[in-house]
Amino acid sequence: MELELVTIGNELLLGFTLDTNAVEFATALTEAGVRLARTTTVADDGPAIRDAVVDGLKRTGFVVTTGGLGPTRDDITKKVVADIFDAPLELDVEYLEKLRERFARLGRGPMPETNRTQAEVPRGAVKLKNRWGTAPGLWLEGAPGVVVMLPGVPREMNGLLREELVPRLKKRMDGGDALVIRSKMLRTTGVSESALADVLHGVDEQLAPVTLAYLPNPHGADLRLTAWNVPASEAEAMLERSAGVIQPLLGSWFYAEGDTDLAEVVLNGLQQAGHKLAVAESCTGGLVGQRLTAIAGASAVFVGGVVAYDDSVKESILGVPHDLLEAVGAVSEEVAEAMVDGVAARFGVDAAVAVTGVAGPSGGTPEKPVGMVCLAARVGQARKVTTVHIPGDRDGVRQRSAQAALNLVRRLIP
Repeated sequence: MELELVTIGNELLLGFTLDTNAVEFATALTEAGVRLARTTTVADDGPAIRDAVVDGLKRTGFVVTTGGLGPTRDDITKKVVADIFDAPLELDVEYLEKLRERFARLGRGPMPETNRTQAEVPRGAVKLKNRWGTAPGLWLEGAPGVVVMLPGVPREMNGLLREELVPRLKKRMDGGDALVIRSKMLRTTGVSESALADVLHGVDEQLAPVTLAYLPNPHGADLRLTAWNVPASEAEAMLERSAGVIQPLLGSWFYAEGDTDLAEVVLNGLQQAGHKLAVAESCTGGLVGQRLTAIAGASAVFVGGVVAYDDSVKESILGVPHDLLEAVGAVSEEVAEAMVDGVAARFGVDAAVAVTGVAGPSGGTPEKPVGMVCLAARVGQARKVTTVHIPGDRDGVRQRSAQAALNLVRRLIP
């Protein structure tokens, strides 16, 4: 089974609003074993909406729309779709009364007259219960095909999608061991997409029919394994077999499955080994600490950190010698090592990491260009100091530096 999605709204095309509905929709359909053939975004414009819906019906016979079901003048999706199906809008008196009761129950006073339009339903449409807002979802089926209209508000759309639409889609599909689409993610860091491709060259044939996709991101490169249109009872075994082929080839680059963040891996590893962690940051400005504290339970391991942006802070708080700073500069392996020892002593811990570098866009020199970052870490008696050169803009350098700092700690955990 396949269908198309049409997301509607001027704000989506202007870039003011991220189209998170399309992401949620694709994820939910993949989990249900339904293929999303195409996503189209159009403005709050009658002809544009009509063309997108009609074209989608010609291709797949099944279209879902999000947006344009509100009470204002630019909410015209329902009118356009009703016209395509030659299904005039009719006032649902019972639903209108429920709307009025909802406003009274929430203490909002009398229902605005504009909300009356949300009780108008195309003739023959099935209402999908919206427990998160006022506009019902609508399922309209006829000669043109099937169109399901969902609100554009993300919370409402996602609720209707998961609890109303997906169960109905599953019923339309064949019974028995339903065919599904399942994926497994393998996360790597410290290696480029091209280097991974070289290491995994030729592995696709061993994985078939499971497919492999490379997903580079600021934190590394993720590998997504996908089993397409296979019986649900077989999907997980196929993915596990494929992961078993790939993971040994990744070596120390691999750090987790799924959406697990590297910071969580570091915290879990340090906790199991009985270590406490502190951080000293310069160019990252607190990003390493932010990544760590975003993980629930981080306080069991992470005790705190110092953002030593100015050299005077490196000296006064972390104890970096003034003469060392004068001799080699703040961006150096020597200073990074002094920072990591200083923060470990300051917080009384046996695990620490320090990062200092040139984030740009200015401040670089031929000897120390933008993107040069020096890192130092220690875990117990193990320690490591290194320099990396990170491409990208200021934000990219800072994000990748924080990831590199966490990865340095991970690789020292026994």
